[in-house]
Amino acid sequence: MSGAVVNGAVVNRADSSRAVASRAVAGRAVRPGRPRGLRAAAVAPAAALAVAAALALAGCAAGPASPAGSTGTYVTGTAASGTVTAGTVAARAAGADAASPIGSAAACNPYAVSLRPPAGPPQVTAGSTAAAIKARGYLIAGVDQSTYHFGYLNPISGQIEGFDIDMVLAVAKAIFGPSMNDQQARGHVRFVAISDAERIPDLQKGTVNIVAHTMTINCMRATEVDFSTVYFDAKQRVLVVRAANGSGPDLAQLGAAHQKVCATEGSDSVAHIEAAHAIPVQVQYWSDCLVLLQEGQVAGISTDDSILAGLQAQDPNTTITGPSLEDEPYGLAMSKDHPDFVRFVNAVLVQARADGQWAASYAHWVGGTPSSWQIGYAG
Repeated sequence: MSGAVVNGAVVNRADSSRAVASRAVAGRAVRPGRPRGLRAAAVAPAAALAVAAALALAGCAAGPASPAGSTGTYVTGTAASGTVTAGTVAARAAGADAASPIGSAAACNPYAVSLRPPAGPPQVTAGSTAAAIKARGYLIAGVDQSTYHFGYLNPISGQIEGFDIDMVLAVAKAIFGPSMNDQQARGHVRFVAISDAERIPDLQKGTVNIVAHTMTINCMRATEVDFSTVYFDAKQRVLVVRAANGSGPDLAQLGAAHQKVCATEGSDSVAHIEAAHAIPVQVQYWSDCLVLLQEGQVAGISTDDSILAGLQAQDPNTTITGPSLEDEPYGLAMSKDHPDFVRFVNAVLVQARADGQWAASYAHWVGGTPSSWQIGYAG
């Protein structure tokens, strides 16, 4: 069962937002049902603190982003290598924010699929979606609660934390007050824990305002929901039990042997597993995949390396193998009914890249040297 988190408390996801607010218990986790895999995948408190401390020591640098024009470049490494144009993207007419698909599923560039933000810092303007959220008093965010490093329920604090959560908090601060600290911003967010398969339906039904859930931007999804610009770029690989020599089979080898490989329902990883001729086993949460791997019911888990790194941190007997199979650019997802909110969120991301918020979050939760990617706009 999924749940909503309010000020550190998790309550039933099926409740209305009004009921959720009234039933919240501040500072305490009230989980209606933990994901099945967490019995084996949860990090012990001491280990969690050790990992967090190690990650906090890591550093990275971020370059500026430019909202001007139809293209822009955001380089998280040391040098730009060109720009991405709208290309074959069916761009929306300039200034026309009517709710409509971006284009066909066969004609899109995931790195240039979003809407250009206004110049300058994010502004909550009269009549906007952000203004309506501010008047209500809280942002509703669909997130994960079982992906270590990106969105997971910290057993020590009782709060959902991670890189994705930091992106939500940045949006909340832009709406409710840039001078807020993270804990104050949490008071204006209703976190709704959802599965991969629930991300698009919940946006389309209006259950949530935004989804921050390691969600890859792809062309089919872009016909169903709108995305922000890319805020993280992952690569699909595979996690297996580490052999005595420290290595293990990659996805191609697992496919050649027709082995079972785990992924979540609603994940685009399933198609890649099938393409490798492996047998996909679908579950609700990535932590469930880890349990199946530990029990020997699957031979591997294949998804984004960012998710696999979190699973590996929870089980040192595993290893990530093989080449990068597919780019997995993450975007914050929103309803197509509110394109003005997409532009607002993109302005938040521009600011976060420029003022160091993004870099600080990356260093804390991911560490190491970030990859580089480029940003373009569809309209």
